Amino acid sequence: MKHALRMLGVGLLAAMAAGLPAPARAADVRVGATDGALTQAIEQAAPGDRLLLSSGVHKGGLVINKPLTIEGEAGAIVDSGGEGSVFKIFAANVAVRNLTIRGSGVKGENFDSGIYVEKGADTPVIEGNTIQGNLFGIVLHGCKDALVKGNVIANRSDLWLNDRGNGIHVWNNTGARIESNRVKGGRDGIYIEASHHNTIHANRFEELRFAIHYMYANANEVSDNVSIHNRVGFALMYSKAIKVMRNVSVGDLQHGLMLHTTYKSEIFDNYVYGTGEKCLFIYTSASNSIHGNRLEQCGIGVHFTGGSENNKFYGNAFLSNETQVKYTGLKVYEWSDAGKGNYWSDHTAFDLDGNGVADAAYRPNTLADWLLWKYPLAKLLISSPALQTLRFVQEQLPALYPGGAIDSFPLMMPPTPPVPLPEGVDMTPAPRDPAQDGSDSRFLM
Repeated sequence: MKHALRMLGVGLLAAMAAGLPAPARAADVRVGATDGALTQAIEQAAPGDRLLLSSGVHKGGLVINKPLTIEGEAGAIVDSGGEGSVFKIFAANVAVRNLTIRGSGVKGENFDSGIYVEKGADTPVIEGNTIQGNLFGIVLHGCKDALVKGNVIANRSDLWLNDRGNGIHVWNNTGARIESNRVKGGRDGIYIEASHHNTIHANRFEELRFAIHYMYANANEVSDNVSIHNRVGFALMYSKAIKVMRNVSVGDLQHGLMLHTTYKSEIFDNYVYGTGEKCLFIYTSASNSIHGNRLEQCGIGVHFTGGSENNKFYGNAFLSNETQVKYTGLKVYEWSDAGKGNYWSDHTAFDLDGNGVADAAYRPNTLADWLLWKYPLAKLLISSPALQTLRFVQEQLPALYPGGAIDSFPLMMPPTPPVPLPEGVDMTPAPRDPAQDGSDSRFLM
């Protein structure tokens, strides 16, 4: 310690002897809400300074190219007047805190946003802001180790859906932590692409297309997030080695959880309730571990397609779904692991030895189900003698069962819910026929 202080003193003396100024300390600079004051303060600030913005409206359209902290007092607003981005950050170690940020332009090709962070502007901190009335909320465009925490984002929803921006847009990032934000309105809550080793934690999403939309994003964590009344809750696409845990989906319209070409991932302890179409949709996704999830009161509990191979299903609870499992292929899949299956609310079985596992296996797919999925108009005959006979014959001849899931060790009791449902939320399930709600499957891609 003494040696370090002595060396610092020698350096200062040498600088003075050479006629150079001593290093300046970072300063707090108060900025009033007058025309051009904030732009001038940014230009004149020394690296590391903190600019404290007073209450009132400050002019946006700002470029930050040095390490600074920009922090608002109560009532501080930065408004870009409908042009460009409110803040553009091109330097590392910039923090933006406790501001109301609004009024970006609407040019999607320019990523007009409340806060735009460029590649190389590493370790930004964006915390405690209200970001409203912008095209995009926050854009992380290639930076490393970002912290985006505790922001309230409400993007413009008065535009056609495909012209809207995302609440938090993440591209080519590593090491980001995005947590405890609330996103409402716009296109997707968080869109993340080609970004690896990031954490998305404890965020809340409402009135969006997708709550979280993953594309080519590997080795990330999605945990403790809540999706409420969006078209799709958690869309995990073209990704691998991700952990998706303890998330909640309530009343999402089409899918609560969707795995699209997702591999070697773990999806566990999630709670999906009241989805209009499917609690969980698995499309050409393989080698995933899906366990401990609660899938309740959806149109379909799980819909999985051919090509979804080597997935482990165990310890899940399927409760009061109109259809527990939908699969129209011919292959049979075992849905248990090491003697532990899943709970099925419609499985009537005995447990004579009292070990908590039913004495008879469970087959959710029947020939009648398969027929109805392949030919929807056959629903008109659902109570006909022909379909009743088909069900009876299949029960007598199990070899007639079509492909699909078989649970050889079904549980007698549902596991404890993995996470509680959020309080103060409308728990009415989404409509079973999304077409009646103005939805369209094209929104999924």
